[in-house]
Amino acid sequence: MNPTRPELRRQLQARRAALAPGERLAAADAVARHVSSQRHLREPGYVAGYWAVGGEVPLHAVQLRLAPAQVWCLPVLQDDGQLRFAPWRAGDPLVNNRFGIPEPDVDPASTLAPEALTLVLVPLVGFDRAGNRLGMGGGYYDRSFAFRRHAAAPPSLVGVAYACQEVPALAHEDWDVPLDAVATEQEWRVFGR
Repeated sequence: MNPTRPELRRQLQARRAALAPGERLAAADAVARHVSSQRHLREPGYVAGYWAVGGEVPLHAVQLRLAPAQVWCLPVLQDDGQLRFAPWRAGDPLVNNRFGIPEPDVDPASTLAPEALTLVLVPLVGFDRAGNRLGMGGGYYDRSFAFRRHAAAPPSLVGVAYACQEVPALAHEDWDVPLDAVATEQEWRVFGR
């Protein structure tokens, strides 16, 4: 019997939590190498990452390897359940959102719409070989990037994960937004979208 989505989330989060700190840092460096080696992802523009929580792959190494004309951004949760994005550099002020995740402390009017981004590094709990993503269950990325279900990049949506988060197959719902690629410590994989 296949696990339900909540059961699968718990299983995959436990796999992720079992990784040693050294494995997480090595994975962060490998992911940064994969992302920075993709020439088409070095285009000028806004690059959205995330603040790693709950054992997610940290993105500090990616941020340090951005191309000169790229601007690092972090998500800012909106009251309507959407994500907008704000440029952020180390030392800029942060505030915890309602989930306790740090985000830039900026005026909401100064945030960027998802359509303004060139690349989005998407956190996930699980993924499969077809580019389907299992998130935390809140639907924030699927709602915010719903326009990508029927449109080509930009932004490119790149899942970031540990290899142990791969599953054979994930059920695809109508509202799910598939990934363009995934970066793990073991590989860079492009999906045929």
